[in-house]
Formats: sequence, structure tokens, C-alpha cells
Amino acid sequence: MALLTLFSTLVHQSILAQSSRIDELETACWALEDGDNAGHDWCEREGYPGYTSYASLDDLEVRDPAFAELVQTLDKEALLFAQALHWELGTARLKCDSLWVNILGEGGSHSGHIHPGSVISGTIYIAMPDGAGGLKLEDPRLAMMMAAPQLKANAPENLKRFHYIQPKQGDILMWESWLRHEVMPSSTAEPRISISFNYSLVD
Repeated sequence: MALLTLFSTLVHQSILAQSSRIDELETACWALEDGDNAGHDWCEREGYPGYTSYASLDDLEVRDPAFAELVQTLDKEALLFAQALHWELGTARLKCDSLWVNILGEGGSHSGHIHPGSVISGTIYIAMPDGAGGLKLEDPRLAMMMAAPQLKANAPENLKRFHYIQPKQGDILMWESWLRHEVMPSSTAEPRISISFNYSLVD
């Protein structure tokens, strides 16, 4: 008997090891949060359980050099991921077209979603205290499984319907933007700080 492994879903993992850069990014995130009245208004109006610059600011790279330097790092990681995916890009190139800060407190979470219009999405984790919400990834075939039986408790990780990652400070995670994901609730009052991003293809 032979078994084929088909239609793999890849997640790119790396780490920003320099603590000084992480400290700079955390300072930049708090400075952004302190002055973004429009962002706070949006969070209150939409019921976002914390702060995000997602709907209010689209120029983080020019607001602080720490964000601009981060994009340079992410550009290299995104290219490595595209190579691992064996994408034929031709004359197109990957461009980070959105970058935003997320700060969540106790109970803070983000329900399952995808990122339409992008090809690569991901997050770098700036502060992940004990009890901070992890990342939940969903098998993209789930909606089509219909009457598929439940899995055994000891099923291998690569066959499970959901995969959970507990990122650490400095971790960078990237995935294809169609992969449904969510942030699990935090059980700590200490802030969970992350910076999320999207990449698109441009000519």
C-alpha cells in the first residue's frame, strides 16, 4: 500500500533575534497607540477588544524608522517563503502593502478570518506574556469535509483539522492569505503586542 501526501499547507517561521530591535518596535507601537485617536474611535465603535491601527493608519513605515527597518526584514522573509512555495513570480514582485499594530489585553481575541486581496499574510510578535492568546490555523478543506468522521485523539499533527501555535516574543509567522486563522483569547491582563502585515504581487 502507498500513501501520497498532497496539497500541503506551508507556514513560514523565523525569528527576529535582536532584543534591541524588539524593544524599539514595542516603543514604536505604544507611541502609535498613544496618539491614534481615530484608531481608538474605530476600536470602540467596532467592539475591538484592545487597540489596532488597522483601520486608521497606513503609513507606519514613515512614522518610525523601526517600522521601516521591520519591513526590510519582512521583505526578505516573504521572498524566502515564496521560494519555498515554488511560486513562479515572473516579473512581479512581492510588496508589503499593509502593516498594522495590535494590542490586546485580558480576554482579547480575534475571530477566524482570511485576508482577501493579498497573497502572503503574517504577524511578528512583540510582546507575548504568559497567558497571551495563541494562533489557531484551520484546515482550508474543512468546509468541504461534510460527513468526514472525527479524528482519533492520537491523530498526527499534520492530519488534524486545526493547528495551534503559541508564538514567543520575536517570532515571525507567515502563511498564504487564504488560510483561515484566529487569535485565541488571552488569559492575562499584560498586553499582547503584535504587528501584522499583508503582501500583494505588483508588476
